[in-house]
Amino acid sequence: MTITPARALLGFTLALALTPAGAQPAPDWPVRPLRIIVVAAAGGLPDIAARNVAAGLQRLLPQPVVVENRAGGAGNIAAEAVARALPDGHTLLSTGTNQAVNPVLIPNPGFDYERDLTPVALIGESNMMLLSSPRFPARNVRELIALARQKPGGVSMAVSVLGSPNHVGAELLASMAGIDLNFVPYKGSGATFPDLMAGNVDLAIAAVPGALGMVKAGKLRALAVTRLRRAPQFPDLPTVDESGLPDYEINSWVMLMVTGGTPAPIVERLGVEVRKALALPEVKAALDLQGMESSQMTPTQTGEYLASEMRKWAPVLKTAKMK
Repeated sequence: MTITPARALLGFTLALALTPAGAQPAPDWPVRPLRIIVVAAAGGLPDIAARNVAAGLQRLLPQPVVVENRAGGAGNIAAEAVARALPDGHTLLSTGTNQAVNPVLIPNPGFDYERDLTPVALIGESNMMLLSSPRFPARNVRELIALARQKPGGVSMAVSVLGSPNHVGAELLASMAGIDLNFVPYKGSGATFPDLMAGNVDLAIAAVPGALGMVKAGKLRALAVTRLRRAPQFPDLPTVDESGLPDYEINSWVMLMVTGGTPAPIVERLGVEVRKALALPEVKAALDLQGMESSQMTPTQTGEYLASEMRKWAPVLKTAKMK
């Protein structure tokens, strides 16, 4: 089944829209510990964001909140675990851009993205950086492109999780620059950093939160930021757009989802509690420190955001011939 953005939005919001006025109060929730299952390994943005939100929810709710990393399968291992969980609001998914591209990249994931996962909240968005090993000879995007054209396939790019922002961003960079990069797969952004610092791989794209400390310590070199505006943490660092690839842009975002079929009142309650957690001064400060702009989207608004991301990336996937 082909999942169009319009059908995705309809599916994501239908349960909420069908809730009649004067519906019965939400059943007791939570009645047992909450689990947030993360699509990536520890250290990546979905992990950092999930752990900050979990800390906030722990203050607000009477039950423990546990974060569990299940990297691999292009994010589908974690997504399927949540899709197959009891639809009672106790199992959540912390996911990112792969949620918008996997329905196109992986036509038979073993579950139905539209039916089996429901958006709860957008935790926030973060700028990303194009990084290199300190040993890599190119010191900016133009030099990188020139070097890659001289050595087709000779410049390596770390990528983690099929369909993740760093993977899609790397494909977009190669496509727009007309270069052939050697993609090296990893299980998560955090797993790429040791090899990148050691010079075992040349390049990576990573969210500002995950790479911030290593760049400031000189362990990694930042070549550019990937949004159309500069990052406040690095005001002197140019964008990729400014560096010779006009209109290049990718950002990283993290979304919480819950098992499809979860009663609408519980989805709404979950959304309220997550927004409360994101508004806690310590949670907001922790995300700000990591360079992440927190959000206050409702479940319906989150579904609309996801549909817009699907529309955005569909032509990129087609142009890059990603599968």
